[in-house]
Amino acid sequence: MTVPLLEMRGISKSFGGVAALHGVDFSAAEGEVIGLIGENGAGKSTLMKILGGIHQADSGSIHFNGQQAAIGSVADATRLGIAFVHQELSVFENLDIAGNVFLGREPRRMGVLIDRARMHRETTPILRRVGLDLDPGTPLTHLSLAQRQLVEIAKSLSLDARLIIMDEPTSSLTLTEANRLLEIIADLAAHRHTVVYISHRLHELTRSCGRAVVLRDGRLAGGLTGIEFTHANLVRLMVGRDLPPAAARTAVGASAGGLAIRALRTQAWPGHTIDLDVRRGEVLGLAGLVGAGRSEVARAVFGIDAMLEGSLSLDGRALRVRSPCDAISVGLALVPEDRKLAGLILEMSIRENATMATLHRHVRRGLIDRASERRAAEGAISSLGIRATSSEAKSSSLSGGNQQKVVLSKWLATNPQVVILDEPTRGVDVGAKHEIYQLIRRLAAEGAAVLMVSSDMEEVILQSDRVAVMHEGELAGILTGDDITEEAVMHLAVGQAPGLAS
Repeated sequence: MTVPLLEMRGISKSFGGVAALHGVDFSAAEGEVIGLIGENGAGKSTLMKILGGIHQADSGSIHFNGQQAAIGSVADATRLGIAFVHQELSVFENLDIAGNVFLGREPRRMGVLIDRARMHRETTPILRRVGLDLDPGTPLTHLSLAQRQLVEIAKSLSLDARLIIMDEPTSSLTLTEANRLLEIIADLAAHRHTVVYISHRLHELTRSCGRAVVLRDGRLAGGLTGIEFTHANLVRLMVGRDLPPAAARTAVGASAGGLAIRALRTQAWPGHTIDLDVRRGEVLGLAGLVGAGRSEVARAVFGIDAMLEGSLSLDGRALRVRSPCDAISVGLALVPEDRKLAGLILEMSIRENATMATLHRHVRRGLIDRASERRAAEGAISSLGIRATSSEAKSSSLSGGNQQKVVLSKWLATNPQVVILDEPTRGVDVGAKHEIYQLIRRLAAEGAAVLMVSSDMEEVILQSDRVAVMHEGELAGILTGDDITEEAVMHLAVGQAPGLAS
């Protein structure tokens, strides 16, 4: 019988008296791609952080390559041949690409000086392998979020690790980049590397993994392989029940009113202008490759970035938006791409974050009325199903899905007429994702105009009434009804199809 490359037996872990893992068993064979899934808080990242040497188990054992392994640090895991590609990027903006890839193990000349020429030389083929056509000397500050994610993956490949843990590796990638990553994973498996793949994008798991292990509430909920390895069975094991069908797009409800964007010229693409209508009662998906200008349109409309040219109107009334304060005052809201960087102040409580955009409503005689804030925050916790001990809980203590709900609650409190959502379900588990989709549909049904920027192709196709596709700063076309397909979106995104009229 072949000995598995990895065996984790009876792994338990608690934090401050709260059990995160209860006697979990997990194994993986050489050359296997295995999915590890569960809702946020299920324990999957904790289990892998124990394997990666970030945490130490309270009980249980780890066997690697047939030998019991003592993994007390990241260095121990690295020496064994275990690499971890984290969801939260650990790249450094003050270094170039090669400096990040070789961080902590830089080659030396004469045992003293860093051999930068060798670093750049050895980094180049690794970048090609992950599809990054960039000079190794490019500073990280010049890279997009997606490109930084690929640098993180390149760093793990440079270690030639026998087992690579990938935690939400496609969360910042477009469909093209995600497909390239799945090809890289298949190539790694073909060369007898083992990959543990953590993702909330279930269609990626069924495509790339031979089997999946599911955790729920810190316990092993089960495993799936063969014909049982389906989207429906994954969801059932993750949440312990069948979810009702998600609200899908509908052709009814949209009206002539809404946000009109005319001749918008952004700083990112000064040579092109954009005309776009976001109708009340609809969800307009905004798709395109990373760098196509989607987020730049959202930022310019909301007043974060200055418009070089262009005009906005709502229901035929001209808007003057020169700052986010202007945008809020005329009924616009923006849920940003990176909730931890731009959506929340993590060390503040739910109460403070949820009322931040409407703080003026909770001021009495020049002082903040904390009781009023608390009532508003508790109402948001109840209506959005935010799972937290109280409104005073720090936002940093929440799961990704609950953090995103807090961001949404902040903007819903402003009673927005136009809601711009940039990657609304990035890093969010399947249960929270379903709830966010229901909320988006409710906003549209109540008459808001919803603009949804997303790199998740399944999300774009299933949740959008119309899809506007951008290519290199221009609107390549708009898709409606049965024309909204993955193939059609991708053709427009890469500039291979003529524009389609809505």
